[in-house]
Amino acid sequence: MQSLPDFDLILFGGTGDLAMRKLLPALYRRVAAGQVTKGSRIIGAARSELSRDEYLSQVAESCRKHIGKDFDEAHWRDFASRVTYVKIDVESKQDFLALQELLAGRDNLIRAFFLSTAPDLFAPICEGLAKAAVVTPTSRVVLEKPLGHDLKSSALINERVGAMFSEQQIFRIDHYLGKEAVQNLLALRFGNMLFEPLWRRGRVQHVQITVAEDIGVERRAQFYDQTGALRDMVQNHLLQLLCIIAMEPPATGDPDAMRDEKLKVLRALRPLRGPDVLTKTVRGQYKAGASGGAPVVGYLDEKDVPKDSTTETFVALKVEIDSWRWAGVPFYLRTGKRLQEKQSEIVITFEDVPHSIYERPDAAHAWNRLVIQLQPVESITLSVLAKSPGHGMRLKPVDLSLDFSETFRDRPLDAYERLLTDVIKGTLTLFMRRDELDAAWAWIDPIREAWCQYDERPKTYTAGSWGPAAASALVSRDGFSWRNEL
Repeated sequence: MQSLPDFDLILFGGTGDLAMRKLLPALYRRVAAGQVTKGSRIIGAARSELSRDEYLSQVAESCRKHIGKDFDEAHWRDFASRVTYVKIDVESKQDFLALQELLAGRDNLIRAFFLSTAPDLFAPICEGLAKAAVVTPTSRVVLEKPLGHDLKSSALINERVGAMFSEQQIFRIDHYLGKEAVQNLLALRFGNMLFEPLWRRGRVQHVQITVAEDIGVERRAQFYDQTGALRDMVQNHLLQLLCIIAMEPPATGDPDAMRDEKLKVLRALRPLRGPDVLTKTVRGQYKAGASGGAPVVGYLDEKDVPKDSTTETFVALKVEIDSWRWAGVPFYLRTGKRLQEKQSEIVITFEDVPHSIYERPDAAHAWNRLVIQLQPVESITLSVLAKSPGHGMRLKPVDLSLDFSETFRDRPLDAYERLLTDVIKGTLTLFMRRDELDAAWAWIDPIREAWCQYDERPKTYTAGSWGPAAASALVSRDGFSWRNEL
């Protein structure tokens, strides 16, 4: 793998959960792979008063935990030699000057500022960087989701950040787009002719997108209660996956060509407003149940969650796209916490044959189906019917499967490994452009407004289940079932 150019990566929120659990282990793996040059540096930045050694101790503990058996002491020493720490309080001009001193004489290098902080700090951090004169023409800024809580707040953040960085310097990250299976979905669609004639109305019966988590809110309760599943997951992850499924083939592999096509999908989404929201969306909130064989509390009993909270921990929606390719094809989206298992998948169910001359194994089962699984394992499975051995034409479902871990011996890149590498390279393909983000919020906001207008409170579901019964009814009204319910 080709080495990256020399860079300085400044990681704001460098002591936080995302940095310790995902970002720093991802950077360790890129160092271990020989992709990070000796002249590159990783600078943790946070409000804590820490020495470099104290910070490295925290990073080492986290890397050992999250890298596991692949952790190697020699690679750790190599990685640690590139890591340093600087204390930065966003309100302290002096702290930004300390960063300026740390970066002095390295203006010719790629400089990436990764903001793994609360969204309300994005603009103040960027303004502090500008005042300290550390933003160079080759600088990039990475913004973690969620970017605001509605279109108005998102636009304000974008305007303030945009005053310091050009659009080509802003990397709005959605880690789902860095997953290997999502990359292979792009390859499947645009590298092969096999599915193109089938990828449309008249051939596709319906599409399901599920992002299910078996965990609760964990340590994010204060943030999560102000956000909810619609804004935390649907506005970014699920809509981005929908765009990749539904978009037209880009004219080129240029980042903006790809993002232009995703934007067209977002603008073609049929609006959900007023009474339609009540029939085409489901809100849920988990109550006490069991997860992993152990009892767990309900959302309202989680630490830091108000006892009268109406925040949704589950959302299901029926979405339609008003375009020639997809008119009349329903897309069903769902996401939630404390569901039966951790599972993220895209299920594309094709139309049945118009007239079957053979007895079907189960008339209620959709046999011609493409399943792209993102987690817990990354795989692609095509389900078809084949003749069962023996006399007579008895049909039996069979799966044609591609398990990336078995087919490819090389370890697939973690999503953040790929995306951090793209940041250093300056490749914007897998990052959201501002007009994409605006279009996503413009579609999401009326749903929340209708929930408030009609006082649509979350329906409870037992932790460890697949969500409220209303989510099953949402698809069964159209004669379908969620894949896990077949």
